[in-house]
Amino acid sequence: MDTVSHDGRTTAYRRTDFGDGPRVCYIHGAGGSHEVWVEQYGDREGPPAVAVDLSGHGDSDDIDTAAGTKTLDAYADDVVAVCEETDATVLCGNSMGGAVALWVALERDLDIDALILADTGAKLGVDEGFLESLARNYESAVASLHVPDTLFHDPDDDLVEVSKEGLLRTGQAVTVRDFETCDRYDVRDRVGEITVPALALCGEHDPMTPPAFHEFLEAELPDCEFREIADAAHMPMLERPEVFNDAVREFLA
Repeated sequence: MDTVSHDGRTTAYRRTDFGDGPRVCYIHGAGGSHEVWVEQYGDREGPPAVAVDLSGHGDSDDIDTAAGTKTLDAYADDVVAVCEETDATVLCGNSMGGAVALWVALERDLDIDALILADTGAKLGVDEGFLESLARNYESAVASLHVPDTLFHDPDDDLVEVSKEGLLRTGQAVTVRDFETCDRYDVRDRVGEITVPALALCGEHDPMTPPAFHEFLEAELPDCEFREIADAAHMPMLERPEVFNDAVREFLA
């Protein structure tokens, strides 16, 4: 892992240099890490890549911020620092990572060429019962994310185990902060300000950020196309990586 220091903390990232085209910065979702993008930064036919560990995730230093805008600001600063260090000009975010990508586009002076918004939205409301479950019984809440048609449509046991381990490794405090930040996030009235080309990708069976969220992005962003990924739920980059990567390559071609 490489690191960059900024704003009094260190942010870790994994970089690969094979492939052609603009470098893509991949941004994970709530409770995740750069590892959810292994099929993308390991794609030798894809674009050059960098996958970030947001503050408090993976190998990155944590932050002491309240859930909501202050945490979103901190995550945006992580992304800006990594992009400036690696010359990444395309942001690709999944779920909360898509919210961070949109926040960077709206709130930071970073020169970006395009956005890839994967299973995300301009608003990310979180079920109140799930937030309570995260706080009350974290392991049970993590298990509930891995029933069919939640994070994954029909995952194999190995994929479920790796995903569970990642959330447990991130831990309760950071993951709760992430989901509470998602619940407070809403830029529906601002996405029309974003003029760079965008690709909205969504798993066909995603119940958390369903296709309708991406149809909204396609309608409201000035330059956005929407593609639905069949036989996938909330994390198609892991469940259907070939289809996901083909869509990214075609968009950036």
